[in-house]
Amino acid sequence: MTETFTALQAYETNEKNFEQRIVQRELSELPKHEVLIKVEYSSLNFKDALSANGNKGVTKDFPHTPGIDAAGVVVSDSSEQFQVGDSVIVTGYDLGMNTPGGLAEYISVPAAWVIATPSGLSSREAMIYGTAGLTAALCVNKLLMAGAKPEDGDVAVTGATGGVGTMAIAMLSKLGFKVAAVTGKLEANETLTSLGASKVIDRNSLDELAAKPMAKPQWAHAVDTLGGDYLFTLVKSLHYGGSVAACGLASAANFKANVYPFIIRNVNLLGVDSVELPLKEKNKVWDLLAGDLKLPNLGSMAEEITLGQAPQLLNQIINGHALGRYLVKLG
Repeated sequence: MTETFTALQAYETNEKNFEQRIVQRELSELPKHEVLIKVEYSSLNFKDALSANGNKGVTKDFPHTPGIDAAGVVVSDSSEQFQVGDSVIVTGYDLGMNTPGGLAEYISVPAAWVIATPSGLSSREAMIYGTAGLTAALCVNKLLMAGAKPEDGDVAVTGATGGVGTMAIAMLSKLGFKVAAVTGKLEANETLTSLGASKVIDRNSLDELAAKPMAKPQWAHAVDTLGGDYLFTLVKSLHYGGSVAACGLASAANFKANVYPFIIRNVNLLGVDSVELPLKEKNKVWDLLAGDLKLPNLGSMAEEITLGQAPQLLNQIINGHALGRYLVKLG
């Protein structure tokens, strides 16, 4: 087995200035965890862009390899939970944050982070989903558990052109829901409708509602990736008994709120986490992604790129210029 491998590394060149380089690393430089995995595919996420550009809330020490997603085959496992050659997936936990991540040909991780790739799902398909697809599935599942039904009415999805947004639109549409894609990129109308959105709405139209304590009911339910005032605008725009699954903070972490929608319209604000989710629960959702929620057009739902293209696209993501999912082929 080779002792060197290719990886993306983010470097702090001077105070508050970061750049990404494709480098050769030694296997001996990886942390001494139980499972060594040869990565076949990874993907690009907003958190990877934050890490690559020096966000110390995500990654404390540099140089560092981002990549919160990885799928590949087991090279060795001292825990003996996996066999050499097993196909596996790692998403979340500390991967790509302060542990060298999936934008590299090899990773070394604790066995408690690793799941076997479900039958019916390839490494490539798993990383087209990645954390974005996992998060979208968690949001959809949480709405279903709260009683959401297609006949309830429109489901709004914010951040509609992002990874979670595109996946959520496709999954909800597959289940028969009418989806209203909320975006600041109206030029992506055709793409969003091809994913299954029944209408595309300008995100700026929500701004005028931010200062109001209540808003006219517009949505049966919603999936929110933005946070900030957009999240509470959705909450106060729900029909009676509606729910919002909140999974992101691309806009802001804080918002102004009041209790009126909760005590007058009986609405639900549902939190969704895909990072520290117990492995048993992750397994269940990955089984859904390989089964009942598997998207018929999954293979075409991401742009496949090389590791060498990742730095440019990570910068596009951090600046809000990316569209959809980016699949990174390693090796």
